[in-house]
Amino acid sequence: MTVSNTPLNVVNTHKQYSEMTDMPSAQFSMVKDPYPSRLANAPASLWQPRQESVVKGRHLSGPLSQAQLDEFERKGFLFIPDLIVGSELDELRRELRALMNHDAYRDKPYSVTEPESQEIRSLFAVHLLSQRMGELARDERLAGAARQLIGAEPYVHQSRINYKPGFAGKGFNWHSDFETWHAEDGMPNMHAVSASLILTENHEFNGPLMLIPGSHKKFVPCLGETPGDNYKSSLKAQEVGVPSKEALTELVAEHGIEAPKGQAGGLLLFDCNTLHASNANLSPDPRSNVFFVFNRPDNRCREPYAAPASRPGFLAHEPDDDVQSLTAPSR
Repeated sequence: MTVSNTPLNVVNTHKQYSEMTDMPSAQFSMVKDPYPSRLANAPASLWQPRQESVVKGRHLSGPLSQAQLDEFERKGFLFIPDLIVGSELDELRRELRALMNHDAYRDKPYSVTEPESQEIRSLFAVHLLSQRMGELARDERLAGAARQLIGAEPYVHQSRINYKPGFAGKGFNWHSDFETWHAEDGMPNMHAVSASLILTENHEFNGPLMLIPGSHKKFVPCLGETPGDNYKSSLKAQEVGVPSKEALTELVAEHGIEAPKGQAGGLLLFDCNTLHASNANLSPDPRSNVFFVFNRPDNRCREPYAAPASRPGFLAHEPDDDVQSLTAPSR
């Protein structure tokens, strides 16, 4: 067992809005927002072009081939089946069960339950709570792939276990992670990638992740001001930071929808701006994965661009975070 008993405290640091014509003028900061969202009025265009390149580290060492980098560049995601197998996979599955059943983590801010039950849906900061998950986050098969994609040595911006129980696991609305991290955490640019290692079979009936290929090249602004402490509800059911039906309809008409599926041990890499969602799990088979977001140190979070205050530290880590730093009263 490698689970830590160290308690976590919510870390809140006040941050301001950035300069957006739709936000209150009294709360402007001096930094202009390159990707305005959470707007009061519908923008003139359904989306704006992405400003950053997608694959930034083709020249760096790592496990991905040039063909795999090309696929990620084109689609905004890459699925690698059977990355981890055998006893190593069994060990990770045991660690997942230990973390999800750890009594000390229940009813904590970093433990998110299903909207209609007390069953844990997500457990955050797992690379700090678990030595084994910390080792996985540093594994070259994941961190090395992130290095090639973001163009720098990565750090873990966020980690979590997602669990969607059979018959009861709820779906999650369409969204871009970057839109949330930019608006609510202050991530400046699209220099982050998510690595999701599936630890149970993902099939068409248990709510696999759906992605819109090619959507990573277009930033879709969203309507609606960010409420205070929005994360408390958005982690269970996202209602703010959701693209319009018009934008989604046009993007799906152009690009379609894909849902990578496979046996436990496969790895899904996807760009921070790729639009994705999932359906409810109506099958008897649970769906679980361990999820790491890798970010560049020069892209660390600053002031949130469209929220009254920063979210807790367990949702947006700093490069040098450890368990002790998470228990500090403020940043």
